[in-house]
Amino acid sequence: MKKKKYFSKKNVTQRRVTNFDSAPHAKKAEYAKVNGGVFLYNKPISVAELSKAINVPTSAIIKYLFLNGKAVTINQILDDEMIGTLCLEFGYDFKKEEPSVSAEHFEDLEIQDDPKDLKPRPAVVTVMGHVDHGKTTLIDAIRNSHVAEGEAGGISQAIGAYQKEVKGQKITFIDTPGHAAFTAMRARGASVTDIVVLVVAADDGVMPQTLEAISHAEAANCPIIVAINKMDAPGANARKVKEELLAHNVVSEEYGGDVIMVEISAKTGKGIDELLDAILLKAEMMELKANPARYASGTVLESNLDKGEGPKATLLIQNGTLNASDFVVVGEIYGKIRRMVNEHGETLKSAGPATPVAVTGLEAVPSAGDRFMAFPTEREARDIAEKRALEKRAKEKSGTSALSLSDLNNLVNAGKVQDVNVIVKADTDGSAEALKSSLEKLSDDKVKIKVLLSAAGAISDNDVSLADASHAIIYGFNVRPDARVRALAEEKGVEIHLHRIIYELLDEMKAAAKGLYKAEMVENVTGEAEVRHIYKISHVGTVAGSYVTSGVIHSGSKVRVLRAGVIAYEGKLASLKRFKDDVKEVRQGYECGLMVEGYNDVKEGDLIEGYEMVEKQ
Repeated sequence: MKKKKYFSKKNVTQRRVTNFDSAPHAKKAEYAKVNGGVFLYNKPISVAELSKAINVPTSAIIKYLFLNGKAVTINQILDDEMIGTLCLEFGYDFKKEEPSVSAEHFEDLEIQDDPKDLKPRPAVVTVMGHVDHGKTTLIDAIRNSHVAEGEAGGISQAIGAYQKEVKGQKITFIDTPGHAAFTAMRARGASVTDIVVLVVAADDGVMPQTLEAISHAEAANCPIIVAINKMDAPGANARKVKEELLAHNVVSEEYGGDVIMVEISAKTGKGIDELLDAILLKAEMMELKANPARYASGTVLESNLDKGEGPKATLLIQNGTLNASDFVVVGEIYGKIRRMVNEHGETLKSAGPATPVAVTGLEAVPSAGDRFMAFPTEREARDIAEKRALEKRAKEKSGTSALSLSDLNNLVNAGKVQDVNVIVKADTDGSAEALKSSLEKLSDDKVKIKVLLSAAGAISDNDVSLADASHAIIYGFNVRPDARVRALAEEKGVEIHLHRIIYELLDEMKAAAKGLYKAEMVENVTGEAEVRHIYKISHVGTVAGSYVTSGVIHSGSKVRVLRAGVIAYEGKLASLKRFKDDVKEVRQGYECGLMVEGYNDVKEGDLIEGYEMVEKQ
């Protein structure tokens, strides 16, 4: 039987066949072995792994290193110097090779398909632009559906992906939300797209998020087609838009550039056909192709926990064909595709390149932006997912972890900045990610907002426990806690704030952040009393018989004793009486007897000035 060849980094064709020849996961890569007396390795290895490779007991390795001043354990990772020393000691030469890309790092594989296997594929188009410039309405017009009406607040709050057939050719559209909070989602959209349609309102012009969208498109090296929308609106001025874009190096064909600009009205449908023609023309010039004859790979556009179906993910297949019942690894999660549907909710048996699908069957909710790949067996998928999970945990442990309670305790005790800890739970992973980014951007030199956890799913007991331990506020976006979680939060004094519109949530946090500023404290004089008589009382002290000349003198207030305009003493009132009775305050025009705490040198003619410190508004 012919031995399967391991997937190499270059010049490999992966064919979708039963025995999975030439697949990147046909067998495991060796990373430490002995060949002709030379120990070859391509990654950091432990004492146990070196022991097995060079056939030397672990005890002998540990003893040798200990005698040379290095105490190690059986699972300790050895550095290159240690490996070299040990190899020479036990009779081996050694060589470190360049690491090969293994199956668990499938996103780094460079697959070169045989040109004969490549077939034309649909263009993936991302719609970008400023909030309320009509992106979702444009998608709505193209799909002849009503997406925009179902959005809370009229703003897209999750990535949607849709396919449309135009003149016999399919186009895949990704609708990225336009609110500033979703910058990260737009950036991810640009990274998986072929063409960016930049929507600019003709009556509003170039706005901050328009410039962000241009930056994302340029960073992803994606060509731009500008859709100048709302041409039916009063004050629409397409020329002004073109000139504003010109200032940002987006040059219309009309001005000698290479950017197609189409004047449209998503509301009336004007110019939509011309825009679709422009997309097909650009796609034809790009000669977009993929190999449908291999196992699928691509990117997670969106993910959420569905109450009825469990973990659910929207995948964009970028190469290969995904079949229902395929085993997939998504990020650090594996699963078997149980159900696969398109944007219309129709069940699919298979989906080819540039097709967006919603799938169920994953063991957990993946992160939006994660890469995925299909594998031939469940065991292989599970093994690779476990390795990826272990690798991720190792990286998190070696770095700083926002979820470490000891780290949080250290931050609270440091007291260098005013920390506001926040836990974000949302209906989708993309929303949670966007909220995390936006909340942390509200930080400044006085208030530091730290998002300890941002994830998709309902608010749980664990979230409340983390909030209690780290003195955090919980924000829920389109999710609600049940009665049991509410009771636990109330018991522990944890605040839960629920929102459906993202900018309302951010506005609330801005207001809270302002309340935490150490505002400038200013003095407010409440009243003045003139000392007219002095009474020396044994075992009590000096009582000043006084007359309130202005304002109010309050019991226990801060006071200054002024003598000829000079401060003789600062302290607080020990007592305030009217006749023989203690009172809380004495107003202008009334007499009183008062004593200054710790000061018995009050003289007739002194002024007693009462004051308080207040925050400057």
